[in-house]
Parts: sequence; structure tokens; C-alpha cells
Amino acid sequence: MNDTTRTAPPVAAKRPSTAIHHGIEVADDYAWLRDPGYPQVEDAAILAHLEAENAWFEARMAPHRGTVGALFKEMRGRIKEADRSVPQKDGDWLYWIEYEEGAEYKKWWRRPVAAGEAGDAADQLILDEPALAEGKDYFRLGAIAVSSDGTRLAYSVDDNGSERFTVRIKDLATGEHLPDTIPGTLSALVWVAGDTGLIYSLANEQWRTDNARLHWLGQPPETDVELFHEDDEGFRVSASLSANEQWVILATGDHETSEVRLIPAADPLATPLLVRPRRKGVEYDVDERDGVLFIHTNDTHENFRLATAPLAAPGEWTTLIEGSDSFYLTGFDLFRDFYVVEGRLGGLDRIELRWYDDPARIEPIVFPEASYSAGLGNNPEWHMEALRVSYESMVSPASTYDYHVAERRLELLKVQEIPSGYDRELYVTQRLEIPARDGTPIPVSLMMRKDRQAPGPLHLYGYGAYGIAIPPGFSTTRLSLVDRGFAYAIAHIRGGDDLGRAWYKAGKLESRTNTFTDFVDVAKGLIERGLTEAGRISISGGSAGGELMGAVVNSDPELWGAVVAHVPFVDVLATMLDPSLPLTPGEWPEWGNPIEDRAAFELIRSYSPYDNVRAQPYPPMLVTAGLNDPRVTYWEPAKWVARLRELKTNDSELLLKTNMGAGHGGKSGRFESLKETAEEFAFILWQMGVAP
Repeated sequence: MNDTTRTAPPVAAKRPSTAIHHGIEVADDYAWLRDPGYPQVEDAAILAHLEAENAWFEARMAPHRGTVGALFKEMRGRIKEADRSVPQKDGDWLYWIEYEEGAEYKKWWRRPVAAGEAGDAADQLILDEPALAEGKDYFRLGAIAVSSDGTRLAYSVDDNGSERFTVRIKDLATGEHLPDTIPGTLSALVWVAGDTGLIYSLANEQWRTDNARLHWLGQPPETDVELFHEDDEGFRVSASLSANEQWVILATGDHETSEVRLIPAADPLATPLLVRPRRKGVEYDVDERDGVLFIHTNDTHENFRLATAPLAAPGEWTTLIEGSDSFYLTGFDLFRDFYVVEGRLGGLDRIELRWYDDPARIEPIVFPEASYSAGLGNNPEWHMEALRVSYESMVSPASTYDYHVAERRLELLKVQEIPSGYDRELYVTQRLEIPARDGTPIPVSLMMRKDRQAPGPLHLYGYGAYGIAIPPGFSTTRLSLVDRGFAYAIAHIRGGDDLGRAWYKAGKLESRTNTFTDFVDVAKGLIERGLTEAGRISISGGSAGGELMGAVVNSDPELWGAVVAHVPFVDVLATMLDPSLPLTPGEWPEWGNPIEDRAAFELIRSYSPYDNVRAQPYPPMLVTAGLNDPRVTYWEPAKWVARLRELKTNDSELLLKTNMGAGHGGKSGRFESLKETAEEFAFILWQMGVAP
């Protein structure tokens, strides 16, 4: 049976399976959908079921392929296909990236600073992604790092979505690759010891980076030296260079605790200097200038402070910037003559310049709109006179600025070009506050056309986990809904850190359900304000945001007109009960450990979307999965859809699409991924009854 002729949805076989935890029996009739040989998926019955679901997806979407095509053409028309970034100086070179007309992937270029505007003759192509991706169904560039002397390029590639990257090293003078090849990495690449060595991390069998390793150029990877090994299975190791490039910063941590060591970049085999031993619940990150450590930490205030310490006594921290209830200090960057603090004030991004020799001198960079997203861009040099800054809002396309420090002046360098046209004056953006059921005001960023008729269709997006804020940024694809009468809203629900660390804590562990009820209460508040109606709200979220989708369709199915759940983390209980899975131990600080803690078990069981599917009507749903996804394994959405098909009491649309050659991010390439967005929007328009 081909993809467009299937006449009924597949029904997964029920194979009873039970497990006992804390004296409670948990039944799972669809546990068989997990291949015991994972990450290899070779079970014929499992593959046949996934292919049958894909065939049902194709059959149901077949009448709407015209809409998908039209939306894709529309979305592609908003992308400047032949485009390049603003060049940035790093040492003796100017670096930029460039897309050619029709290309899925970008090319990496540089030119000697001394060549000035000499033209193409001086330009050097250092990495050709389209050539590397040729003939591959999936391609993703991981890390990329030019040696400090500018002669070599280290980079890593994943060509199947498994997030295991292979490192290669290229001689930039000859264009030839060195024989060095390092498979199985999952990390940044850090040049050390006069560019004779490279620090990286391998992913272990559970996709955990529990190590930092040193590779000497020209030596086989089997002889690489392990500089550090992490024994806590929940922690991940990473390496980076200090801003002055004198130190390798080896960091290890989970979602709530961290620990940092320093190694001289010139002598990577030296004994690492421990900054301060880990203490549960204390996070910190470090940089160094002139023998002084700068430490960003939450040890005395949940919204973080900035402290200093002498290199000779790295654990003796003295406050430089106090923690604040109002200002959430998210990070800092050191430069030769000044440093930059980034954070959020009232939920809005703030960038402040500060001076080492004048603590009272604080210069914020001022932006024009009431709601926006802004941050430091690529500023690679120790001595910077102009800072590269990025800026956008829900109605303002992405812009690149240089902030001239001495003049306190923003210089606009580039505005995202939309070839098919975009008139900012047709749209309006607002920032609302909608009370949750416990009285907490929940911020909502909203965009719509000025001529929109209310109440009308509305799309509501949310995430709400890991302390990840969702900025009110610009999206060209979003216009395909907004121009068809939708309002587009982002719910800044608890579980993200949009309003500071307390906002994050109020949506994790025992407070997890606030995330779900906040989202529902925002939807009801938007209805009460006359912006939309029950059943005319489409919603979407991915990964942990897909868990959000699963929770709210169980609790309030009547509110939603269409639901899109991308690689949804919906089998929360079973995943958190299985420490052999790639990410589980590192996730316990976020969700709780149901193996050891009965209260955590009962709480997760009470909201885990898969475990709470019940006999009731469900809204139309499109669910996606990736066969090679190591973060949300393919069987979570597959099991969820199987249980939904079994128990839902209405005939609403339910589709599962599994990318058989991709991972957590879906298809690679800027246009291939755009096709998936076009499918998503076509599904929403179809189910919401909005003319395409």
C-alpha cells in the first residue's frame, strides 16, 4: 500500500507489560515499541509500525499538499537565499558566513584584514558545508574552531542526527585534511599548546560527556590523554577558553550544581586548578583577567551575583555586583578595558558595560522598543573598541549593530532582508500580563496585524522548562499564520527563567504542574480579553514543550483547535525510571528521581502525559519524532500516539510523522526544515478551518 492510499490509521498491537515501583503497579501495553537494541532500531515489527504511521500521515496530508507547497513557497520567498553575515575581525582575518542561491547549507569565508576591500581575489573559503553534505540525507556541523595562528581549522560533523560528531582538521594553506580523525565527539573544540593540541569530549554509550580529552596533532586518537573524568553520571563536562585565551576552563555540572577547573592553555597537561568544590544547588562559571578570577554564581542570591577572587586563592570570593530581586544576571564577558554584564530586568534583555577601574561607571545599551530580544553577538578579540550586538522584536527583523564604546553609539550594520516584502507598520506587538489561577501574573508576548478582526484564530506557543526563556523575537515563518488572521502569542510560563531564577524554580520538581496550568490560564485569559475563543486556539511546543502539549490536551482538550507536538517528552515516568537512557540521571534535578523518591514518583505519575491519556475527546494533533533522536527517544511519541488512538472517544485527526533519518531537530538544511514548518502550518489551517 503506498503512502497516499492507506484508508485507516494503524493500530499498534497491545502486549501487556507491568512493572512495580514503590509497591505500585505500572502497566504499559506499548512498551514493546522500544527496540531492545537501541540505538540500533532493527525490530521488523517496530519499523513496520512507524512506516505505517508515516503512510497514514502521507495519506491524510495528501489533499493538502497544495497548501503545503504554497506555504513553503511563501516562507522561502521571505528568505534572502544569497546572503552573508557581517564580517568580523579576529586577529589578522575577517570572518563571515555566506549562503548561495538555493543552498541548504552555508559556506565559511575569511579574508586578510590587510587586503581591505580588495575583492574576491583575497577571499578564502575555509569550510564548504554544501560539499560536505552532498549525497547525505542529514548533515549538521557541530563545533568549528580556527587555530590561534590562523593556519588550521578543526570542525566536527554529524551525518545521521545521532549527535555523535566526527572531528576533522584542515590545513587552511593547502586545503588538505590532516590524517587526524576523532569519531564520537559531542563538544566544543579548543586549541591549546601553541596550536599543537586540541581538547574535546567524547560521548559515552549513554550520550554523556563525562570527560575532557587532549589530542596531539599527528597522533592516533587511541593515544589521546584524558585530562579530566567526571564520575557523577548526572554531570556533563565541557571545555572553553578564557576571554584572554590564557586558560582552558573545564566545567562540569548538571541542572543545578557546577564545578570549574582551570588549566594553562600553554601547558594542558598541568595539574588543573580547582576554583571551588561543588556544592549541591550552587552554580558558577568563571573567567580570568590579570590574575583575577571573575565568578558568576547563585551562591548568595538565586538571581546570581558577580564576584572576584585572586588566582592564588580561587575559592575566596568577594562580591563585585550584588544579587538582585529585580535584575536577573544571566552572564558576563570580559574584555581588555571593560567588561559586559547581560541579564533581564522586568523580563526584558539588558546589556551593561562596566569598567574595572571605576565600579560606579555603568553604561547600559539603550534599545528603542518596549518589548524586544537583544544580546552580544560574536566578539572574539580581547581588545574590542566596538561590540557586535544583535537585536530583534516580534515585529522588527533581526538586526546587527556595532556599539562604539567610546562614543556610546549604536551603528546599524545589517537588517534581515525579506525579499518578498515586509511592512512593519501593518503589525502590532504587545506585552500582556494574565493572572494564573494562584494570582501570579504571567507575561505574554503578542503579535498580530493591526487590521485583525477579534475574536479570531490564535496560535499560542510555550516551553517552560530548564530555565530557558523564550525571547519575543522575529520569525518570518510566523507571518504565514499572522497574515491569515491569527494572533501569535508566546506564554512566558513558569519553568523558564524569563523573570529570573525564582520563575524557573516555580515550574520545576514539586512545582512542575504550574507550567501546565499557567499555559491553560493564559489561553483562558486571552479568551476573556476577546482575542479568541475556545476551540480557535492552535498550540505548539517541542521536546519539554511537547510534554506541555501532552499535559494540556489531557487537562483541557476543549480549548484547542489544533495541536502540534514536536519530538514530545511525554513518557516522563518511564524515562525518569530508567537510568540507562542517555539523559536520565542528568534530568533528575529538573524533574525529580522517581526511583529513590516515592513523592517524585507519584507527582510525575500524576502529570506524565502518556500515563494520563484517558477516554475523552481529544483535539486534532500532529506529532513528530526522530528515529535517531538521543534526547527524546522515538518510542515516546510512538507509544503516546498508540495510546491516544486506543482511548480517545472522538474521530479528531491524529498523525505521527517519524523522521527515519534524523534526530531531535528534525531534518537538516534551511529549506528541508522549512518544508516541515509548512506541513505544520498546513495542518493547523486545515484543522482550524482557516482558508489557506
